[in-house]
Amino acid sequence: MTLVAEEVRIEVPVSGAPKRGVVSRLVSRLGNGFVQLVLALVALFWLVPVFGLLIASLRDESANTASGWWTVFTKPSELTLDNYADLVANQAVWQSFLNTFYIAVPATVLVVVMAALASYALSWIEFPGRETLTVVVVGLLVMPIQVALIPVAKLFGAFGLFGTITGVVLFHVAFGLPFAIFLLRNFFTGIPRDLIEAARMDGATEWVIFKRVVLPVAKPAIASLTIFQFLWVWNDMLVALVFADQDSAPITVALRAQLRQFGTNIDLLATGAFLSMVVPLAVFLVFQKYFVQGVLAGSTK
Repeated sequence: MTLVAEEVRIEVPVSGAPKRGVVSRLVSRLGNGFVQLVLALVALFWLVPVFGLLIASLRDESANTASGWWTVFTKPSELTLDNYADLVANQAVWQSFLNTFYIAVPATVLVVVMAALASYALSWIEFPGRETLTVVVVGLLVMPIQVALIPVAKLFGAFGLFGTITGVVLFHVAFGLPFAIFLLRNFFTGIPRDLIEAARMDGATEWVIFKRVVLPVAKPAIASLTIFQFLWVWNDMLVALVFADQDSAPITVALRAQLRQFGTNIDLLATGAFLSMVVPLAVFLVFQKYFVQGVLAGSTK
């Protein structure tokens, strides 16, 4: 008996390349040059208010009241630096500008340093209650600032901190730490465990590991946190309005106090607002490289 084996062919459909979305196909057809042009136009559109604020700060009150800032292109003689000279001569505004530095710099440095140490402990040091403490810290993110204003104000009044720069700094540090720890801990846990264990096997202490292993790797995350914290404290008005007095008020509160009863005082407000915007912009430009690295690192983990 002869058995004849029949050849059985099984056709496996070959899947083609994945279909691209409508947006990606449109972008590929239009070309990168067109996309860059659109992005440039969007950036210029967002810079129009900044440019208008700069022009308004260089015009006197009568010119700003009579016409819009765009008329300066036909009347360039309206530009003057007298507003900046008056701002420097205004002792209240100038002192508030310095107070903003006294508040923003310590609040940023303390939050970054304390959050980095706490995040390392919550990520790589084993101790009882570590997970519970992490959950508590993350849970503090949902607490609104408005809930703590009155209780903390009473507490600061009992300790003599109400109406001082120290009280404002402590409040910013307390409410900045939960987000800072949450951000840095997520980054620290992404560091390879072999890197930490190798340093421990070589006899390195936890401080040495934190200083020479973790911190160099975490520069992008720390730079991102520095930018976020500094911008939040620098632009804050609610906390300073509640806890700071006239002598310790930052620039945001001082500019609010310069509003006239029957006028906008645009010459002083525009000048002060533009100067207060230059400092955060400079901070962002300094840490821009690390900020981009932090964003890209978070997107690829």
